[in-house]
Amino acid sequence: MGLLAVIDMQRVFAEPDSPWAAPRFEEAAAGVRRLLPAFAGRTVFTRFIAPRRPEGAWQAYYAQAPFALRPPGARLWQLVDGLADGARDTVDAPTFGKWGPELAARLGADGRLVLAGVSTDCCVLSTALAAADTGVEVLVAADACAGADDASHAKALDLLDLYRPLVRVVTVDQILGQSRPAPR
Repeated sequence: MGLLAVIDMQRVFAEPDSPWAAPRFEEAAAGVRRLLPAFAGRTVFTRFIAPRRPEGAWQAYYAQAPFALRPPGARLWQLVDGLADGARDTVDAPTFGKWGPELAARLGADGRLVLAGVSTDCCVLSTALAAADTGVEVLVAADACAGADDASHAKALDLLDLYRPLVRVVTVDQILGQSRPAPR
């Protein structure tokens, strides 16, 4: 079945008053909760965190979002209640994409990476494409993801679907019901 990577299910994306709130965060969280039992012992949670000192283009990014320049232990970077309890394995990164040596080491021999989380149009997309470029089979659980808004979510899914067969956009039901979900 592979490895489930739950991307950035953090307070900063969940809380409605956050500048980075994903409006359908709770719907994505419901999809994640449905996936977790099937991936017991094969789940990693990621967290987007701010760098100590932004470099390069990240300086302009954080000039627009100074509220986010907080240390990794700050409340906004915490995983949300209800998911944090099950997060025994976490990977932190100051980048949108979470694919790298840490996730690759956890993938194992199966070579399939299942992605869920936020934001579809940013961190999920960046993670999926980087993993696919290394030859990893990537499944994106569309109904366990949420974007910055509905239009951005839909556009990201359409873009990801262009990368078939390396990346396939599927549903939670497809993942839970089949060992190799068919493309949508």
